[in-house]
Amino acid sequence: MLDHTDLLIIEELSKNSRITMKELGEKVHLTGQATAARVAKLEDSGVIEGYTIKINQEKLGYVIHAMINIITQSTYHEPFLSYIQSQKEYVINNYKISGDSCYLLECKFPSNEVLDEFLVGLSKHVNYKLSIVIKK
Repeated sequence: MLDHTDLLIIEELSKNSRITMKELGEKVHLTGQATAARVAKLEDSGVIEGYTIKINQEKLGYVIHAMINIITQSTYHEPFLSYIQSQKEYVINNYKISGDSCYLLECKFPSNEVLDEFLVGLSKHVNYKLSIVIKK
């Protein structure tokens, strides 16, 4: 069971996973050593699964951020999943979901032309609804 201090540690690490244990300890009112022990316990128990970075996709040239609801035409999803795997440069996340659609793709594209090519290929396997992110 997580206590208040564990939750504070998780919150601070979510904001900045590169923070030193000493700085983190100061924020949660523990010594650096005690904080490191708590973090290790959270890692060992699987609460903290890993650390990651946030990437600015626009600075990498991906100016279009799209959310695509996928409606499959059959219960055999392998052709769709294979297509998505072949296009992983553009797929940020592929969520299997419940509701009106079967999957939700979060994608990035460098241009409308590349987006169109992706959608033409996608339409060979599934139906879709496209939404473009205007602002985060």
